[in-house]
Amino acid sequence: MDIKRHEPAKILSNAVEHGNTVYLAGIVADDSSADVAGQTRQILAKIDRLLAACGSNKSKLLSANIWLTDITTRPAMNEVWTGWVDPANLPVRACVEAKLADPKLSVEIMVVAAK
Repeated sequence: MDIKRHEPAKILSNAVEHGNTVYLAGIVADDSSADVAGQTRQILAKIDRLLAACGSNKSKLLSANIWLTDITTRPAMNEVWTGWVDPANLPVRACVEAKLADPKLSVEIMVVAAK
């Protein structure tokens, strides 16, 4: 099976296609001054764009990992998440508190999807 890498950078690719599966890197917001809801909206827009570039979309999500720097912001993040995710095709998901590489960031999301 072929492997196709999207948006390769120095240490990672933002998306990798292998067979009928799409793997996204941990995606973060470009504007770290936004609150957790604003950062989540930015991230989900980037996920939509990357999945589309790979021939997939949010209705084909298989799994999601979400890291929050402050777990008490989970309700605000979940409000944006539930407004975005396809309710008929919910992925498995984990959401945990963790330090992120950039202390200005509040949330990071990584997904895997089918094509």
